[in-house]
Amino acid sequence: MNIYVGNLSLETTEEELRKEFMEFGEVISVTIMNDRYIGSGQPRGYGYVEMASKSEGVTAIASMEGKKLRDRVVNVVEALPLSNRNGMISPDIRNNNRSYKKRERKYSVI
Repeated sequence: MNIYVGNLSLETTEEELRKEFMEFGEVISVTIMNDRYIGSGQPRGYGYVEMASKSEGVTAIASMEGKKLRDRVVNVVEALPLSNRNGMISPDIRNNNRSYKKRERKYSVI
């Protein structure tokens, strides 16, 4: 289960976050997002924790939501995928996007 952790202090390390979540089960990975793509490398204040099982993740979310880490109250929710396994946008999103709607052409006969 992938978990979003927001409102992190910029000083929070991946190891600190790992220790907090290990209390609830096996932690597969921890990633704190940063600005490495634009060159500064500064932390963005949010990250992701991947837990081995859904039940451990649900317990971790319930226990960590609203908890203080480095004097900041963190937001903890299940991270949802941006797309399905095939990399396609879900049909509900696609139908709401105007660019996917077909345009009807009208031809006049001369």
